[in-house]
Amino acid sequence: MLRQSIIRPAATATRALQYRSFSVAVPRMGEGDSSTPRASGVPTSGDAFTKREAAQESMYIREKELEKLSKLKKQIAEQRKHLDDLEGHIDNLTAEQKR
Repeated sequence: MLRQSIIRPAATATRALQYRSFSVAVPRMGEGDSSTPRASGVPTSGDAFTKREAAQESMYIREKELEKLSKLKKQIAEQRKHLDDLEGHIDNLTAEQKR
């Protein structure tokens, strides 16, 4: 009984491995492919939807870059104010030492 229970699962495992198909090719998209090809086989580069999508993506990127630039300008202004405060403090200290 014990012998049959050990042999039987091993036999079914090998049978499953014999019928299992393995694929070595990985499906990949070509460079610049953004979606599936059209049914007509015509490239999607001239499609109005693709052009609109590219324009919206460009606008989004531009908006994000403008936000980053405004954030950096704000940080620079804060740093300049801090440096001006430090210079004023240094001027006050040097004026007190000269007295």
